Amino acid sequence: MCAYGQEESAPAGAGMGMESNFIVGKVLKHSEKFIAPIPDHSTAYEFNFVQQTYGTKDWQQRRKFPLVGFGFTYTHYGSDSILGNVFGIYPILQLPIIRGKRVEWTVRLGFGLGYATKHFERVPDWDTLNNAISSHINNFSTISTDIRYHINDHFDVQAGLNFSHVSNAALMQPNLGINMYGAHIGIRYFPVSAHPKKIYKDLPKLSNRWLFQGRIGLSFNQAGFTDGPMYPIYIASAYVSRRWLSKNKVFAGIDYSYHSNIYAFLRNNYIAIGDEKAHSWKSAIFVGNEFLFGRVGIMLQVGYYIKQADLKLDPYYEKLGGNLYLVQKEKGVLKELCLSALLKVHQTQAEFAEMGIGFGF
Repeated sequence: MCAYGQEESAPAGAGMGMESNFIVGKVLKHSEKFIAPIPDHSTAYEFNFVQQTYGTKDWQQRRKFPLVGFGFTYTHYGSDSILGNVFGIYPILQLPIIRGKRVEWTVRLGFGLGYATKHFERVPDWDTLNNAISSHINNFSTISTDIRYHINDHFDVQAGLNFSHVSNAALMQPNLGINMYGAHIGIRYFPVSAHPKKIYKDLPKLSNRWLFQGRIGLSFNQAGFTDGPMYPIYIASAYVSRRWLSKNKVFAGIDYSYHSNIYAFLRNNYIAIGDEKAHSWKSAIFVGNEFLFGRVGIMLQVGYYIKQADLKLDPYYEKLGGNLYLVQKEKGVLKELCLSALLKVHQTQAEFAEMGIGFGF
């Protein structure tokens, strides 16, 4: 194996930087049920700690040396008394689309937690206009794209478009979520160097192997009204996967989920008497792709229901989220073991957040 570049002699702090962006946008009314007034405009301030990878791990070279980091966002929706403000914190992954000597085009992803200062409540403070958020702690997701200009080895400036989503994944009701789209400008500063010398290796080509895989998960939903009881949802998936280009896995399989909240609804309303359980589970076929970054995988999945529960939704759904691999082996019976965190949505409406464990043979 050959290596080109500096593997051990990179200056301390090379590639480490700080970034600040100012965002102007607007809340997107994605449902007719969204009754809160939409402000004329919204603003957000973003501060990120970033690290430019340069090849210390094989996946960094396979992924064309992405940027990783941690981000913080303060969002002011422009309606303090109703929508309030949101503080977000999340890991960052920035991927290059086009990279030139002075100019680059990138896409950046963030998936973490958000704290909402205002939410739907009847007591002690009457606030029922904000039917988009019903809890202080929520999921905060963001995606943005940038055109960036490298001024020198320490400073970059950028401008781009962004989209953010805040919701609790229907853990509590009501939960329409707040979506905001906008544009931003910003600056990035690297105290030591923005461009650490990259390490290039003759990487081993991983086989395009097939795996039989499974995942079991658990979620919770509140009954379909505010302050109702919390019910568990049990999820199981079986699928086959095939690795390709040594950095992706394409997969297809079947999803199963049993919804005890639907069972309780049917029982309480004397619907399908005696057959409530049979009308409380769903199954679907799905396809997807997982983008591998070492021990982390980012998963996108699209499914189509072959059986719906009594409370029907759209025939299609999407799952997106991540896997953290505890076991990754090329040989042996158990080749993969991972912890997963997935969000299931129907278009822009979240159904539930799933925590689970996955395995591959």
